[in-house]
Amino acid sequence: MIIPLAHRADQAQEYYFSVKLAEVRKLVAAGHDVINIGIGNPDMMPSDATLDALETSARQPGAHGYQSYKGIPAFRAAIARFYAHTYDVALDPETEILPLIGSKEGITHLSLTFLNDGDRVLVPELGYPAYRAVSQMVGADVQEYPLLENENWQPDWNAMADLVTEKTKMIWLNYPHMPTGAPATRALFERAVRFAHDHRVLLCHDNPYSLILNKKPPISLLSIDGAREVAVELNSMSKSHNMAGWRIGWLAAARSYIDAVLTIKSNVDSGTFLAIQQAAVAALANSDDWHRQRNAVYEDRLDAAKAFLDALGCTYTNDQEGMFLWARLPDSIASAEVLVDELLYNRHVFIAPGFIFGPKGNRYIRVSLCMPKERIWAAVERLKTV
Repeated sequence: MIIPLAHRADQAQEYYFSVKLAEVRKLVAAGHDVINIGIGNPDMMPSDATLDALETSARQPGAHGYQSYKGIPAFRAAIARFYAHTYDVALDPETEILPLIGSKEGITHLSLTFLNDGDRVLVPELGYPAYRAVSQMVGADVQEYPLLENENWQPDWNAMADLVTEKTKMIWLNYPHMPTGAPATRALFERAVRFAHDHRVLLCHDNPYSLILNKKPPISLLSIDGAREVAVELNSMSKSHNMAGWRIGWLAAARSYIDAVLTIKSNVDSGTFLAIQQAAVAALANSDDWHRQRNAVYEDRLDAAKAFLDALGCTYTNDQEGMFLWARLPDSIASAEVLVDELLYNRHVFIAPGFIFGPKGNRYIRVSLCMPKERIWAAVERLKTV
């Protein structure tokens, strides 16, 4: 290569799943039947109404041009109705909602909007790798805050306070938590909002899992008094509506935050395909029964996933929410990395090692429920020879 890399490219690493899925594809190409229970890639279909709306819109002559950076009014209105029905939160569809090409892209938009070189960002010591990666790419100082395992992976607020300096600008929060499955609670969100007010930092909540195997009514951070002054919330249709590959989500926040992010976003993308937005309008109108049926399928897969973990001698809690199971390895297994490679190359089963979510995950693995239960049971059978 003649041209040297920019510092951000030089320090970034290729996403773990990008590398590992390439290995999976090689095994499949060689004729091996690999059971992939490592990634959160929903295998069920969107609703029929969603697919019908996509087709109808895509066949309209005027549907294929550039779209507004703010999305179509009908989509923003549908998001507002969804928030009112799901979380009992009132949003102004004109000023408090910004459609995104997926919430992962939103992490980048927020970081580009609010972080300067050297600003400090607090990220959970176990969490979505993009929080760290994007913060580092924009030149921020990433500090991991502790999660208390004996308190169901809640933030250690006292330790977080010690990490705050005059350069601290942003905190990433994610409940229901990925990868541990720890549920969201009002007490947690109230403490987070108070912390953001006390320390004058932007609280960024990533909320894609609130409708997946939730044990209680879902919660939005924006339902907490005072949240809109200091917080923004990302949400996505990837998990909750079986639309991961569609790349559609949104940012919900006070107008000042929305307008600021829009300044960056309008220089990065050119809006979302109209048919996807109109299909999303239909998806957001899915009935509560549709969501219950989706969760019933995931619930039906839990027994197989737990049997898989039991066969490995792992320990786990039964109150996890979301589409994964997080489990601690027994002392008899050397490491998650060794186990993942052993299962992939000798049993042709792929799972996620906990260390990709942070160093505290070294003795953990994550199993996905995004696979028919028959396939997960087949993975259990393959463990009988371990």
